[in-house]
Amino acid sequence: MSHLLDLEGVSKRFGGVQAVDQVDFHADQGEIVGVIGPNGAGKTTLFNVVTGFYGPDSGKIRFDGNNLVGLKPNQITKVGIARTFQAVRLFGAMTVLENAMVGQHPRTRAGVFGALFHTSSTRSEEERVQAKAGAALDFFGDRLSPRLNSLASELAYADRRRLEIARAMATEPKLLLLDEPAAGMNPAEKDGLIELIGRLRDEKGYSIVLIEHDMPVISGVSDRVVALDYGKKIAEGTYEEVAANQQVIEAYLGKSATQGQT
Repeated sequence: MSHLLDLEGVSKRFGGVQAVDQVDFHADQGEIVGVIGPNGAGKTTLFNVVTGFYGPDSGKIRFDGNNLVGLKPNQITKVGIARTFQAVRLFGAMTVLENAMVGQHPRTRAGVFGALFHTSSTRSEEERVQAKAGAALDFFGDRLSPRLNSLASELAYADRRRLEIARAMATEPKLLLLDEPAAGMNPAEKDGLIELIGRLRDEKGYSIVLIEHDMPVISGVSDRVVALDYGKKIAEGTYEEVAANQQVIEAYLGKSATQGQT
């Protein structure tokens, strides 16, 4: 079977730390995959390797028929992978609409000449970029669209998270990588996030891989769960299967703690 995203034996070391260790990982079209593990398990490093921020020391990474090893982040975005970050990364002094428009940058063609002389093709491209950004923002209903001209820094925290997802959507991806999207949210906002992630797959057709520490979010959205610890994959399966896995329990609670349980 051909997977949309397919990693084989991917490793990444930083000095004496083996951050990712011979990881095999895949995501299929239309699938939501949750990635869990304690702090330092290698989850975000795995995202950084997939998206070209780090090159793997070894292993293969393929996406939709493309070899990703050696590609730069903007090239990987262009083939159809978009991501959000553990800490929200927005341009606070830019408007909501402008932040979403940034997502279209890898798909723009206007050069310096077009920008200087404002050619008809440049104007046409600007209109297209604004339309794509607006459509991404519209997906979030009245949370973002009425605030198009507000500064990103003026948004409530949960709406800044939504804007970061909207910017990723504006890149026209096939796969969304969401790094701890529920971080800092209250219980009601997390319930809304579960619904949102389901809609991203069901209504927009995105495949999704998300890193998350909040287990109700993972259990609420994931078709399959992968657990990492010390850079290694230690379990894979349904949420129920992974949550009951002894290695996963030990990774979260510590071996001595689990040995003391009766």
